[in-house]
Amino acid sequence: MTTNATTLSFRILTVNTHKGFTFFNRRFILHELRDAVHSVGADVVFLQEVLGSHELHAARVANWPAAPHYEFLADTMWPAFAYGRNAVYPDGHHGNAVLSKFPIVRHENRDVSVHGPEKRGMLHCVLRIPGRELEVHAICVHLGLQESHRRRQIELLCAMVADEVPSTAPLIIAGDFNDWRLRGHGQLEGCAGLREVFVHAHGRAAKTFPARWPVLRLDRIYVRNASVHRPIVLPNRPWSHLSDHAPLAAEIIV
Repeated sequence: MTTNATTLSFRILTVNTHKGFTFFNRRFILHELRDAVHSVGADVVFLQEVLGSHELHAARVANWPAAPHYEFLADTMWPAFAYGRNAVYPDGHHGNAVLSKFPIVRHENRDVSVHGPEKRGMLHCVLRIPGRELEVHAICVHLGLQESHRRRQIELLCAMVADEVPSTAPLIIAGDFNDWRLRGHGQLEGCAGLREVFVHAHGRAAKTFPARWPVLRLDRIYVRNASVHRPIVLPNRPWSHLSDHAPLAAEIIV
């Protein structure tokens, strides 16, 4: 992060953690994932499918951390964090989380599940920038697998932005949109004035799934009221072996 009297530059990262396991759940890699997340040096991290607890895994998996996974990943690098529980099952629960070097002054998790067993949420955090009269709004999202669900969830996201985010406030929305048909860009630009960082820079969203041989453009970083926003290229390794989704990173200047 760099800051002066007029601008603030910071780095963000978004990654679907796949509950701390590799593709097909073959190996527990949360410790390696923590090292990789730390190596990016992001000021704000958006996490999806992060575990809050899982009693069965805790009893059976070696090196399972005592803390919830989002706290384990935050470590001492991100003193502020918020978690939104989305899916609850007999052994535990998982959801979205935001890790921040800036104080999180308030947060709310919104249940945007449409119907059926698929549970989805959007975690809205307000970050206070020390030494400046500035609040940055950060929304971590994980949308549904069905297009009709995603369309409704984006409508709910647009309503949240209209009702809860001041029109002049810097806004970052990042996460796993599951928007493989690329329908969300126009919807979000039209209803909320959002720009996707990779689309703005390269003309198309980044390929992120599956991580080892990315084909689908599922993960996104959208911004509003940012004077500059540019993608950061991350290496293929070790990320391609740490989740089923490749991460995205960007520099934002507000």
